[in-house]
Amino acid sequence: MAQDFAGKVALVTGGGSGIGRAAAHLFARRGAKVVVAGRRSEELASVVAEIEKDGGFALAVPTDVSDPDQVAALIERTVSHFGRLDAAFNNAGTEGAWGPIGELSPADFDATMNVNLRGVWLCCRAEIVQMQRQGHGGAIVNTSSWLAHGALPGSSIYSASKAALDSMARALAVETAGERIRVNNVNPGVIETAMTRRFMDEITQRPITDHTPARRLGEASEVAEVAVFLCSDAASFVTGQNILVDGAYTIGGHRPWIGGDDLRPAASRK
Repeated sequence: MAQDFAGKVALVTGGGSGIGRAAAHLFARRGAKVVVAGRRSEELASVVAEIEKDGGFALAVPTDVSDPDQVAALIERTVSHFGRLDAAFNNAGTEGAWGPIGELSPADFDATMNVNLRGVWLCCRAEIVQMQRQGHGGAIVNTSSWLAHGALPGSSIYSASKAALDSMARALAVETAGERIRVNNVNPGVIETAMTRRFMDEITQRPITDHTPARRLGEASEVAEVAVFLCSDAASFVTGQNILVDGAYTIGGHRPWIGGDDLRPAASRK
């Protein structure tokens, strides 16, 4: 099938938890050999053990994506172990510091940008060079956010880091399309992950679910499905896109009828 990754190698950064973990498992189920990277060795080892238990092939490479030497070593280890690199899901990121801009510091700005923007740029650079060297193309997907299109109070640094990723994907897509390398972003809405739980509990997430036409938070597996699709041959003519996976949360407009009321215009009701 078009999403068959048999004989291919996929790299997932931020692969120890949440969306990255779900994507690593999905790549493996679709036949890929999977490299999982991240800063928490124990979580990476757990993912590898689960994939191998299911009969797949996986490798853990502890990596800080903001360090160019570690990123270079990650790609080198991937290729030396599995022989090639066909797909990369650059999912590692941080929520960073949130708050009124007057209470944030340049150090807060740098810490978030070093991971969310510099780290993804470093990964894209190393992955693209490797794919160019191989000469048979490849696919890259980065994790952006709905906050590249919207905002919350206090999100100035995080929103900026993700909006920059959306612009970067377009530029890299134009630059590499002639070499059959595709670069896209997936933009999750509010997803049920550990990061989300650090921000909100059931009470504070209620305004989000009330405003979401899907009436719930998303699941990590739902974002993973889109990321893996974008890396597959089924998406062979898709590049430079930023795909929202948000249950229609970011579509603007007042929603007075959510909750089961009659959706027809007033003039049409009897």
